[in-house]
Amino acid sequence: MKKDIYQSKSRKVAGCLVLFSGGIDSTTALYWALKRYQRVQPLIFDYGQRHRVEIKMAKKTCQRLGLEPKIIKIDLRQIGGSALTDEKIKVPEFKKTEQIKEGLPATYVPFRNGIFISLAAALAETLDISHLVCGFNVIDSPSYPDTTESFVRAMKKAINEGTGARFKTEKFRIIAPFLSLKKSEIIRLGLSLGADYSYSVSCYAGGEIPCGQCSSCLLRARAWKEAGQEDHLLARLKKEGKI
Repeated sequence: MKKDIYQSKSRKVAGCLVLFSGGIDSTTALYWALKRYQRVQPLIFDYGQRHRVEIKMAKKTCQRLGLEPKIIKIDLRQIGGSALTDEKIKVPEFKKTEQIKEGLPATYVPFRNGIFISLAAALAETLDISHLVCGFNVIDSPSYPDTTESFVRAMKKAINEGTGARFKTEKFRIIAPFLSLKKSEIIRLGLSLGADYSYSVSCYAGGEIPCGQCSSCLLRARAWKEAGQEDHLLARLKKEGKI
């Protein structure tokens, strides 16, 4: 499987829906899907996240690729319980990646990916699409319970039981090709596909300019260093005189 993700399909599959936050992983997933599917539909979630700039940047990436994203609005601030949806909960800051503690992080949004996949499946059903592509990565973020292989299997079973797919031959598939890759490997794969990460933002603090202290910023910086490349986002921000 790991070898196969680096190889483009000579014959493209009909269509897919890509869960697209605009971060490193989902941006790579979008470019990966464009090499494999005739029709690629990006799906962006506006869920009341602290880092709302990711919506603007994700739309920018889609625009540059000539894609029109679907945007679903859902207010997960009504649930809270996360530093990303509750302003009263502080986003943890660290000086280095080694300080990032194991266990459920404050930036975990309760069942977020389960909610996203459920909504994506509902939309895909109306669009006659059966493939859902996700950029989930568990190697660098093992403390998130909704990015694991077992979670993906469980959600696949649930949506095939709870949608019209139950009565069809063609079932839903959740494609998560990067589960076993490090973030640096995901970047290298994206670069081999021609991915442009100039408008890909990861910072949990909420700005376009990385804070450099949240876990997402630190993991991203480490990944680009391991990949031996300059972060496209930082290169753009320097060019624009923002940093």
